[in-house]
Amino acid sequence: MKIKKIIIFILTLLLAVVLAYFSFDTVTQVEQPDKTKLNVHFIDVGQADCMLITTPDDKTMLIDAGNNADGDDVVNYIKKQGIDTIDVLIGTHPHEDHIGGMDDVIKNFNIGKFYMPRAANNTKTFEDVLDAAQEKGLKITAGKAGMNIGLSDSVNAEILAPNSETYKDLNNYSIVVKLTYKQDSFLFMGDAEKQSENEILDKGYDISTDVLKIGHHGSSTSTSENFLKAVSPNDTVICVGKGNDYGHPHKETMKLLKDYGLTVYRTDECGTIIATSDGNGITFNVKPGDYKYHSK
Repeated sequence: MKIKKIIIFILTLLLAVVLAYFSFDTVTQVEQPDKTKLNVHFIDVGQADCMLITTPDDKTMLIDAGNNADGDDVVNYIKKQGIDTIDVLIGTHPHEDHIGGMDDVIKNFNIGKFYMPRAANNTKTFEDVLDAAQEKGLKITAGKAGMNIGLSDSVNAEILAPNSETYKDLNNYSIVVKLTYKQDSFLFMGDAEKQSENEILDKGYDISTDVLKIGHHGSSTSTSENFLKAVSPNDTVICVGKGNDYGHPHKETMKLLKDYGLTVYRTDECGTIIATSDGNGITFNVKPGDYKYHSK
C-alpha cells in the first residue's frame, strides 16, 4: 500500500513538472514572436499606453511607456526580447500614463532618436523624463506632422500629427505615427482627440490602415465616424485598464466599432497583444475582445 502511494506521488509530481514545462514554453512563445517579421507589442500596462515595435531588420521603436509604476515592468518586458537598444523612442505627449515609465527606459537602454511634441507639463513625471534624457546626453526632437522617422530599411514610420503648435488640451499634442511594412500598416493615435483627427483629415494624409490603435483609450472624445471611415481598418486595438475611473472605453466608441463590424482587441480583456506581420497579412497572439463598454 505504501509503495502504491509513493508511485502515485511520483506520477503526480512528474505530471506537475510536465504541465509547468508546457506552460512556461507557451509564455515564452507569446513573449518572443518570430523576429524575422514585424512585431507590434501592445503591452498591457493597465490604464496607459506602451507599444514596442521590432522590425525584420532588427530595429526597435517604443511608443510611450505606461505609468510611473509600470517602469520596471516595461523595462523587464523589453529585456526579455533580448533588446538592449531602442532605436526610436517616442513620448506621444506629456501625460503620466504615457511617459511615466520613460525615465526608467532611458536609464536602462541605449537610445537612438528621441521624439516628443513641443509641449510641456508642470509635473515631476515630465521633469523626470527630461532629467533622464539630459543625464544620458539625449537630444529630444520635437515631433510634428510630416516627419519621416526612418526607422529601418524595411519599415517606414511617418508622423501625421500634431499639425498645429498650440492646443488647449495636451491630448491633441499627441504624436500620431503611421507604420508601414510592405502591404501592411498600423496607425498609433496616442490620445489625439477629434480636433487633431480633423486636422489630419484636412491635410489629406493617406491614413488607410490595417490596424488602428484607438485614440485616448476608447474615449468618446476621439475616433469620430469620419475619421474611422477614412482609416478603414480591419482590426482595432484599445489600450485600457480594467475598472478604470474614466469609464473607458466609452459606449459611443464601442457602438461605432460594432456598427462598422470591426475586430476589437483590448488589453483589459486580452492582456498583452502582439500583432505580427509578414508584410502581406497580420496575425494576433490572442483572440479578440468584445464590444462591451465600461460604466463608472
